[in-house]
Order: sequence, then C-alpha cells, then structure tokens
Amino acid sequence: MADAYVFRIRNGLFAGMLSLAVLLAGCGAAQTAEAPDGKWKVTATTGMVADIVKQVGGDHVEVTQLMSAGVDPHLYKASEGDIKRIEDADLIFYSGLHLEGKMVEIFEKMSKKKPVKAVTAGLSKEQLLADPAAPENPDPHVWFDVSLWMKAVEQVRDNLSAFDQAHKEVYAANAEKYLAELKQLDDYARTELASIPKERRVLVTAHDAFQYFGRAYDVEVMGLQGISTAAEYGLKDVQTLVDTLVSRKIKAVFVESSVPKRSIEAVVQGAAAKNHTVTIGGELFSDAMGELGTPEGSYIGMVKHNVDTIVNALK
Repeated sequence: MADAYVFRIRNGLFAGMLSLAVLLAGCGAAQTAEAPDGKWKVTATTGMVADIVKQVGGDHVEVTQLMSAGVDPHLYKASEGDIKRIEDADLIFYSGLHLEGKMVEIFEKMSKKKPVKAVTAGLSKEQLLADPAAPENPDPHVWFDVSLWMKAVEQVRDNLSAFDQAHKEVYAANAEKYLAELKQLDDYARTELASIPKERRVLVTAHDAFQYFGRAYDVEVMGLQGISTAAEYGLKDVQTLVDTLVSRKIKAVFVESSVPKRSIEAVVQGAAAKNHTVTIGGELFSDAMGELGTPEGSYIGMVKHNVDTIVNALK
C-alpha cells in the first residue's frame, strides 16, 4: 500500500511538472516558433505606425492597418471587422499617449492574450509636451518631430526582436537603414523650414496637432481646436484667431486631410470681413497619412509633403 501511495505522489508530481512545462512552452512559443504562413500577422492602428512595422519587419511581417487615409484617430471607433483583425493578429502596435482614445479598453483586453505595444512607450516625460487644455495629459502627436519618431522605430525593432528572436538581426538591420533615412528627413525639414524668414514662420491649422513640429523646427504654431479634434471650437475661438491673423498680417493658413475644412474656412471668411486677405496655403497631413501607393502614403513622403507645402506658402 505504501508503494502505491508513493507511486501516486510521484505520478502527481510528474503530471504537475509536465503541465508547467507545457505552460512555459506556450508562453515562449511566440518568441521561438516560425510564423504559421511564413509571416507574422501584425495589426497597426494608424498609417504612421503601420509604416514603421513594414519598414522594420520587412518580409517577416504581414501588416494590417486599421485606420485608412483621412481617418481621425481621436474619434475612431473599432468596427466588428477591426475586432476580428485585432483578434487574428500575432502582435498589435498602436501609437499611444491616448491618440486612439476610444480603443484603450480593447487594447487592455487583448494585452492579456498577445503582445500589444505602444510605439511611444520609450519616450520619457521630459521629451513629451502637455495638452494645454489638460496639462496632466500628454500631446500624442509626436510623429511631427522626426527625431522623436525615430524612438518609435527603436521601440518596434525591440519588440519584434523580443517576439521573433530568430530574425532579430534582420529587424536590427532594417531599423538601422530606416533610421538613417529618417535622420536625413529630419535634416531636410530643419534646413527647408529655416529658409522661411522668422517673422513669417507661423503655422496656422485647424487643430493643435503641430506643437512637436513647432518645437523641433522653430515654427510658431496656432490651432483653432485643441490637441484632440473631439474638442469643440466656438465663435470666440474663431474670432481670437482672426484677430491674430489681422494684427500680425499673417497671409496663409492650412487645412488638414483628416479634419473638416469648414473650421479653417470660417477663419478665412472672418479675416475677409476685416479687410484682411488670408489664403489657404495647402492641405497638410496631420493625424493620418495619404492614400497607400502615393508618396504621401508613407511617413517620409508625408513629412516631405508637409514641409514643402509650408515652405512654398510662407517663404
């Protein structure tokens, strides 16, 4: 009877150890196994985030982008199709800093099942700007400072490498190449914008998305709405901006691809009522990139378009 008792104890211990081994193997499987179809399925929220994953992941990832051109991430609500794309993904990358505010709950639930990573997670508090309307909240538009967005590239590189260690050298090489291209882009933006006389280097847009851009490239920035397009603007906001345009003789304002034009058009009309002509200097890409397949459908192309549009209108 004693032998039988010992046998049962040993058998129980063995079963427990086996279960633990299986559990641990399951936790590490994503880091060591090959992708089922040769590519890891990655779901990204915005075009800017998706572009990083494509550049760094290369041939080892299949990227699904939730928010298309012209879509406002501040107001975006996930559809049933989006939920399925998120559930089917091996990894999920999002911008963070409350940009995708209406999707936070979904990300929290999914993070219990698979890696869900914010590309801005590596930024320090000192690198971030605050929302003037709510100082406790960070401004999420960090991609407008190319040097900060380079930190997002490093974040994607590190997370892909931790998940798929077999190809970490590929991810490192891809990231190094892309970071070199972004350094050139940063230099280009700095040089081109510096060619605008200081007194004319004033960027007026529909919403306050360009503060990082202003800090990085020495451009004074004004927005009709707050940092989030969910913030409402009123007649007083329009009038205040109009008064500034008139008093400082600012001659150009800009519309944004993901924000309705009527807000800026109201400013132009208000200035005209005061006998001051303000033109629309062009369309900028703010919270969303251009259509896939176009130059503005990549992060580098989007930034170059914005810089060139601003310089041509203000120089």
